[in-house]
Amino acid sequence: MSDEVVLVARKGAVATVTLNRPAALNALDGAMIAGMEAAFTTLEADTAVRAVVVRGAGEHFMAGGDLKAFHRDLALAPGERRRRFELFVHKIHPTVLAIRRMPKPVIASVRGAAAGFGMSLLTACDLAVAAEDAYFTLAYALIGTSPDGSSTYHLPRLVGMKKAMELALLAERFDAATALALGLVNRVVPTAALETATTALAERLAAGPTRAYGNTKRLLGQAHANSLPEQLQLEAESFADCAASADFAEGVRAFVEKRKPHFTGE
Repeated sequence: MSDEVVLVARKGAVATVTLNRPAALNALDGAMIAGMEAAFTTLEADTAVRAVVVRGAGEHFMAGGDLKAFHRDLALAPGERRRRFELFVHKIHPTVLAIRRMPKPVIASVRGAAAGFGMSLLTACDLAVAAEDAYFTLAYALIGTSPDGSSTYHLPRLVGMKKAMELALLAERFDAATALALGLVNRVVPTAALETATTALAERLAAGPTRAYGNTKRLLGQAHANSLPEQLQLEAESFADCAASADFAEGVRAFVEKRKPHFTGE
């Protein structure tokens, strides 16, 4: 196993980002934050990559922040602790923004624990496939803090305000079936089939109309902030942009010719 705490592997048009601190349940520390930012900002700009998977090494996705490191910081005076942790949390933001901004689908592949920032990261991804053994908790209240990493933005949009409040305040652990019912994950598969199912989904997306996916992702991301007339205008502009693409021409021809389209992402 590599000493790097974030690994990036490419196979065809699919890139896989692996959080690589399995002995620590892939807990988030400064090195992992830096590695994630480098990985996702690079993949955002890489036009050869048309789908991205994020996963954890070993038996878990991510168990949140590194509490052993947090414990060491308790020796700091409260004012210094405030400054230190605000800087720490701000360093997470480029990764979240890159995931939301990149014009290609990002899939979370979840086994074991998705806790704290692990759950925040999950909510920032476009799609999620969970193993039957996966379990989830927002967890922050258990250590006396409020959530970070975009979960307070994404959770109300995914599950509604009352349920988001429950998940945040009670910090209860729940299973993959509950996560599916809440809309936090898209599919639950047998644990042994997680990698196969995730790969199949990623390869399907990577073979799809990349510009259309990127435009769709942007439209859905903007929807809550726009009025209906504003959203209709953006839909018209987006459709026209797609209509000028080679993938649109291929899709229409394939439909008329009664064959499967071959999209190139152009």
